[in-house]
Amino acid sequence: MIKGLLRFIIAIIFILSGFVKAVDLVGFSFKMEEYFSPAVFNMPFFEKFALIFSIIMVVLELGLGIMLLLRMKLKFTLWALIILCIFFGFLTFYSAYFNVVTDCGCFGDAIKFTPWQSFIKDIVLLAGLIILFLLYRNDFKKEEESQNKAKYWVTGIFSIIMIYIMFQGIMHEPLIDFRDYKIGADLAAEKEKIAKNPSEYKTFYSLKNEKTGEVLKVNQDDYIKETKYWEDGSPWKIEEGKNESVLVKEGYSSEVVKFKIEDPTGNELTEEIIKAPKAIIVFSYHPKEVSPEMLQKVEAKVNTQKDALIYGVSTDPHTFKTIPNAMMDGTAIKTIARSNPFVLILQNGKIVDKQPAKDYIK
Repeated sequence: MIKGLLRFIIAIIFILSGFVKAVDLVGFSFKMEEYFSPAVFNMPFFEKFALIFSIIMVVLELGLGIMLLLRMKLKFTLWALIILCIFFGFLTFYSAYFNVVTDCGCFGDAIKFTPWQSFIKDIVLLAGLIILFLLYRNDFKKEEESQNKAKYWVTGIFSIIMIYIMFQGIMHEPLIDFRDYKIGADLAAEKEKIAKNPSEYKTFYSLKNEKTGEVLKVNQDDYIKETKYWEDGSPWKIEEGKNESVLVKEGYSSEVVKFKIEDPTGNELTEEIIKAPKAIIVFSYHPKEVSPEMLQKVEAKVNTQKDALIYGVSTDPHTFKTIPNAMMDGTAIKTIARSNPFVLILQNGKIVDKQPAKDYIK
């Protein structure tokens, strides 16, 4: 009973983890791009294959999870999951220790984990899998002989459902949207909540004593109070490039905090957009990868909406030709848009529709 319960819990964790990523494979591929970036593993040549790697990872999690749940090829399944857990453990430890990827994306946008929480989760899962392996080691041969066709039918039906869900997320929008920018989200209300309860950060200076070589981390308040750190003749000098901004008070958490749109000259447009009775925004996080024909069709369609405030938002101030250009951080755009380009429609700051541009122009 104990080993059956443990097997069930671990299997469900892997299936849920795979499911929330399968729903939004494009979003998970953005996370994979972070790992391949120069700031992490410095393998930018793999970034263009991020979606393929994401599909492989999700298929492994889902496939091995359902096999564990149904006790199919148990020895192989447990070995494969142990190897997968070791791999995930390495990634999460690296992220946590070097503070390079602040959210591993283990459960997509449904559940957020800090890097250290993700690492602990992987270690606990690894320990559970090893215990399972030991508990079932005498049953492996018996399990192999007791396989029945019903399990394969269940696996086949499950696979078909997941393939449809993954296809829908890649070609259109996730069937289940776990993001802060889902349809119905009120960006104006979210902005107010953030303003009332903001997160607080403190800067920690890295100071080096030029006489003794000693290095200290000192927060901004102590640095100002202690004149010995900055008075004339002080041996303490700030080490350039080594200062850190540290979260000291967790405020209201929402990705909407990154919703900041500016015109090409730097004037902020965010308030104008979220207060407009109707606003249509065309996003592009990789404008150079969009065909001119697609942009022309999207602009022609949005220009027919005479009652709406219209902007084209990208990382290049010259992307759009017939609608006003605006700027936004590329990573922030990816949080909103899973397609390139993408159309977001707001009414008084509330998201009423969102579509890939190829669907919007149909």
